[in-house]
Amino acid sequence: MSTKHDHDHDHDHSPHTAGPDPRTIKHHTQEQTQALEERVKKIEALLVAKGLVNPAALDKMVDTYEHDLGPMNGAKVVARAWTDPAYKKRLLADATAAIAELGFGGLQDEHLVVVENTPKVHNVIVCTLCSCYPWPVLGLPPTWFKSAPYRSRVVIDPRGVLKEFGTEIDAKVEIRVWDSSAELRYMVLPERPAGTEHLSEEELAQRVSRDAMIGVVRQT
Repeated sequence: MSTKHDHDHDHDHSPHTAGPDPRTIKHHTQEQTQALEERVKKIEALLVAKGLVNPAALDKMVDTYEHDLGPMNGAKVVARAWTDPAYKKRLLADATAAIAELGFGGLQDEHLVVVENTPKVHNVIVCTLCSCYPWPVLGLPPTWFKSAPYRSRVVIDPRGVLKEFGTEIDAKVEIRVWDSSAELRYMVLPERPAGTEHLSEEELAQRVSRDAMIGVVRQT
C-alpha cells in the first residue's frame, strides 16, 4: 500500500489568515477517499465472512490506536516539552529529530513541525485537501478531521469552528491555521495548564488530550 496520497497537494506551509473559497476544494479527493473506504469495507467483509478476522477485535484495535497508543505518544512529547526547556527548544526547532529522541517516528511522520500555543497565539491543524495527519504521535485521524465541512470551514472561520468544539478564543488572541500535507505535518504544543507544577512528567502525559494537540480545544 502506498504511503503517499495520490493527489495534487501543493500547500503553502504557513498559517492561514484567510481561507480558500470552498468551491476550489478538489472534489476528486473526496471521490477517491470514498472509493478507497468502500474497497476496504468489501475486503473487511470478505475476511470476516471467511472467518479470518474478528470484527469486534478489529474495532477494538482501531479504537485503541486512535484514542490510546497513538495520542499517548504525542502526550509524552508534550509532557517532556513542558518539563524540559532544553527539549522544548529542540522540539520547536526540529520536531522530527526531537520526537525521534523519544523513540517515535516512521511512516506518516517523516517531516513534522510542532507549533506552540501561547497566551497570544492559538494554533489549529487541518488538511484542506484530504486528511494528512501525524499518525505516530496522534494515532488515527478522527472522523471530523477528515470531513469536508471541517477542512473547508476551519480556514475561513476558525473562531466559529472552535466554538462548536466548545473552545472560546478571545478576540485579542491570534488564531493560526496550519495546513498539513503528505510532505509536512503539524502538531500543536498546548499551553501547560496552570496549577500543574506539582505533577510529574508521567502524570502530565496522562492529562494531555489528542484534540488539544490538534488545536480544537485548550488543554485543561
